[in-house]
Amino acid sequence: MYDTWKAEYDKTLAKSPERKTPFKTTSGYVVKPFYSPADLPNFDYEKNVGYPGQYPMTRGVQPSMYRGRFWTMRQYAGFATAAESNKRYRFLLDQGTTGLSCAFDLPTQIGFDSDDPMASGEVGKVGVAIDSLEDVEMLLDQIPLDKVSTSMTIN
Repeated sequence: MYDTWKAEYDKTLAKSPERKTPFKTTSGYVVKPFYSPADLPNFDYEKNVGYPGQYPMTRGVQPSMYRGRFWTMRQYAGFATAAESNKRYRFLLDQGTTGLSCAFDLPTQIGFDSDDPMASGEVGKVGVAIDSLEDVEMLLDQIPLDKVSTSMTIN
């Protein structure tokens, strides 16, 4: 298992080197890339903890954790129309946001189209109104989906 992890770790570092060397606590202690069974005597490490990027994922989904790539910083946003929300998303990405969490208005969340009488007064108020695939295409226009983590949040 260790050899498999180490190979994945080295491969990941080749693509995205660690941000700083060495990693230290505020007390000055060096923090290793991960801690192995040798660091936890009388503990079944592989069963209870595992390796970074491997099941049971208790050490995160990346073999190198966040030493080479920061965690995603998502901005929860969405309002009015898909076009207005898209403009906001692109602004947020230009400011350094690395992920988007799309906020939908109440009618969208409960399955009403914007022109439904039950949606009156609520369209685009606390999120973006989405009624069709065309709205989704407009919402995500010019957003590099291969580089930006995006989630669709519905309460």
